[in-house]
Amino acid sequence: MSGTQSIVLVVGATGKFAGLVVPELRRRKVAVRALVRDEARAAAARALGAAEATIGDLRDIDSLAAATRGVDGVFHIGPAFAADEAAMGVALVDAAQRSGVRKFVFSSVIQPTNVRLANHASKIPVEDALYSSRLEYTILHPANFMQNIGLAWPSIRDHSCFGEPFPKHTRVARVDYRDVAETAAIALTQDKLAFATLELCAGMFSRMDIVAALSEELGSPIAAREPGFGEWAATARLPYGDDQLRLLSKVLDHYRAYGLGGNSLALRAALGREPRSLRDYIKDLIAEKSAPNRREHRNA
Repeated sequence: MSGTQSIVLVVGATGKFAGLVVPELRRRKVAVRALVRDEARAAAARALGAAEATIGDLRDIDSLAAATRGVDGVFHIGPAFAADEAAMGVALVDAAQRSGVRKFVFSSVIQPTNVRLANHASKIPVEDALYSSRLEYTILHPANFMQNIGLAWPSIRDHSCFGEPFPKHTRVARVDYRDVAETAAIALTQDKLAFATLELCAGMFSRMDIVAALSEELGSPIAAREPGFGEWAATARLPYGDDQLRLLSKVLDHYRAYGLGGNSLALRAALGREPRSLRDYIKDLIAEKSAPNRREHRNA
């Protein structure tokens, strides 16, 4: 990038995943411009370290033109299970090209060509737009996020159990999104990941692996449960409507039938170190939840 301070646009910079990219960019002396939906999120983005915030909407072409003007790079992760996710991503790619952006990092999904899963297939048009662009793109294919385990903390804490709606011995590829965020920051500030499409996975883990790590780190047994999808979704309090939940249920049905494969080679190479392990994530989750002003773990 140029000798002056680089500016990177981070879409949804106050989100629980895109928000992890902001500190990684700040550590690399990059100025972050946050694309957010309202003034409250703009203030939150600045509190997280964004140098500036622009209010816009991925469905508003004019706001995308303003947001991408004068930036060196763009980080994009689409809104989960949105019906027009593909159109929003393609519009952002087009806006970045028109604004003369150099680098574009897209946080896609592992196995986007698994077209049986609509939320996976929705990434394909965005990837296609990047492959047919003049942008210096890096496309990330992250596995299931370890951070999803944290959504079940109330059940772990209050009932000493962890449940997912597929068999407990099914192995699912997972990744700590902090490693995805670091990979994105490397791609946006260096050239070694330019034009790469990278599967990002730390390993494949069953629910028995997860409860074993939880039990050991908490010092008390955590049981593995297999709730039905409806019970699981209600407990997780997911911010999704009926259509989004239907798409999510298809993903978990796929896990039930096939699991989810993944390989850690690309992530290890991109980071230049071992990825964060499941045990690393569990330790940090417990430390976060056990911090002052948080309720301590207790047995049911």
